[in-house]
Amino acid sequence: MSEHIIVEFVGFQSKALAREYTFTVRESASEPREFTLTIANEAFVSHRVRYQDAPQICSLKLHRELATYANHPPETHFCITEAELDDYRSAHTHKPPRSPYTHKPQQDF
Repeated sequence: MSEHIIVEFVGFQSKALAREYTFTVRESASEPREFTLTIANEAFVSHRVRYQDAPQICSLKLHRELATYANHPPETHFCITEAELDDYRSAHTHKPPRSPYTHKPQQDF
């Protein structure tokens, strides 16, 4: 059974090549641990990711890593990949509602 953990977003820093998002992970049995996740600045500039989505993208990645390694990943720094950005975008893209004014396909009766 997995121990209860608390993942807290602490903040971010803009660096020359990437934005660094910092999270603290707390467990009852150990000291808090700090994790840093980065997203390349180019991903924001090219509009592949929105600034307001970045903390959630990083949180999802951190939760996956924690789940994979029973809450104790060997690394404390992760980079968000292009594939992860694409997966997030496709999972969170809203399809426009169908217009009620579009032509309906003809049916033969």
